[in-house]
Amino acid sequence: MNMSLRDIALIIFVMAVWGANFGVSKLGLQELPPLLLVGLRFALTALFLVPFTRLPRDKMLPVLLLSTTLGLLHFALMFTGLQKVDASTAAIAVQIQVPFSALLAAIFFKDKLGWRRALGMALAIAGVVLLAGEPQTSSNILYLGMILTASMIWAVSAIQMKQLSDLDTLTLNGWMGLFAAPQLLVGSWLLEDGQAEAIASAGWQGWGAVAFMAVAVTIIGYGIWMQMLRRYQVNQVMPFTLLAPMFGVLAGVVMLGESLSLLKLAGGALTILGVAIITVRRPQQAQPVAPRS
Repeated sequence: MNMSLRDIALIIFVMAVWGANFGVSKLGLQELPPLLLVGLRFALTALFLVPFTRLPRDKMLPVLLLSTTLGLLHFALMFTGLQKVDASTAAIAVQIQVPFSALLAAIFFKDKLGWRRALGMALAIAGVVLLAGEPQTSSNILYLGMILTASMIWAVSAIQMKQLSDLDTLTLNGWMGLFAAPQLLVGSWLLEDGQAEAIASAGWQGWGAVAFMAVAVTIIGYGIWMQMLRRYQVNQVMPFTLLAPMFGVLAGVVMLGESLSLLKLAGGALTILGVAIITVRRPQQAQPVAPRS
């Protein structure tokens, strides 16, 4: 089935939203600490989705476990790292989750890697190494490490999500948000300071980021995305995900005034090329079913 121009435009819109989220998140982090920001995001997501969805009793424990792996660990590390790493760099580096996912699929599901995907992994890793050598990033290498670790955790959580593939995506996101929000808010209470002052003084950047992540990224973005996956073959839709990091780089430049060094461009090109090889060869391994950023 050929894709209509309307649906192509909708998919590109979703990729733009997901890419812009890196810049929006950076703006939000200027007013709210990371765990608090993500906790509020999940709380708002749950508020909008849970009243209209039903989670089967036998899915409660798997979704609770996913909320810890993906909701708490992934997002806590991702947003803490994003505080000190350029949005453009983070948008590229987070793509390393695709080769991680392919590697774990080979380990746990006996999925054959093949030389092409092995090449894609090598190129993606080489690209991230170049990003790590970029001056602004090398001075904050610990925070880049947090983003890469968060990407590894996302790849692990993809295995958990595979076991929940029979759940509607908005149901999964809503209930995961309900379970993840208290964990993140308790984590913020234990590890962060000045939350009350941050909430009181937050302006359009902080609250706009919370609303954008909950409504645009999760509810609208994933709602459209899952419609497209149901309507078309996965290998028709998945290549469009390569646009997301490009929009992320654009968001960093336009929204935050980030510079594009030759090293960053080279690292980004290698990473995206590697991810493209993996995605085109076995697109199902890269299929996102819950928020990644």
